Amino acid sequence: MLVVLIELATIPWLSIADLKTSNPGPTALMKQRMEEARDEGKTLKITQRWIPLSRIPRHVIDAVIVAEDGTFFSHSGVDWFEVQESIEKNVKERRAARGASTITQQLAKNLYLSTSKDPVRKLKELIITLLLERQLGKNRILELYLNVIEWGRGIFGVEAASQAYFGKSASALTLDEALRLSAVIPSPLRHRPDTDSRYVMRRKDIVLRRLTARFANEYSPQKENSSSQSLNEVPVDATMDSTDIDEGDNGL
Repeated sequence: MLVVLIELATIPWLSIADLKTSNPGPTALMKQRMEEARDEGKTLKITQRWIPLSRIPRHVIDAVIVAEDGTFFSHSGVDWFEVQESIEKNVKERRAARGASTITQQLAKNLYLSTSKDPVRKLKELIITLLLERQLGKNRILELYLNVIEWGRGIFGVEAASQAYFGKSASALTLDEALRLSAVIPSPLRHRPDTDSRYVMRRKDIVLRRLTARFANEYSPQKENSSSQSLNEVPVDATMDSTDIDEGDNGL
């Protein structure tokens, strides 16, 4: 009980409030990765370039949402249906076969916590998630998420990932590139978006089918290499039921 109380006392209440108007510095996950590298006798260079949500193309945002958290705009931080489905599937298969973390939960973990599966850490994640939802709007949460999540060794945020893998700004990403980036979010240290591995191609196809189902003819295989205009505001109804979410580095 004492350990739990100590952990709860370290919740960054003021830091969360500051996120309304200020971008975060090095995140907990960045620090963890640098420490892991030092333990291996190596030096890890962190690459991150901030890009406002208004400059990120809609198809990038849509792909990430349907890949990671289809009900993002309708839940209050935790998708309890997904949690129940995840528990049932994991119990049935006797392994971590399905994750249930929302975008906000992943953001909480990346900003303030570690990749540990410790129950106390998960409790802190839940509290921080609810605080993020209460303090910030959905678009601000999306902007933070897209700028801090891990997309490879030392690569954080969609702008750094776009430059590293495709040699361009995230504002110029095609639909195909957006699908590839969203495909590897669960396991960014094991899979690269610029390869045609079985994992990437399977996940890419799943995300495209979700986009096509949700947005009818707006997304199709013929449009995978096209680009579209950036949005100043993400539509509130840009949602889709999420299934088959793999559990990995960002999605624990």
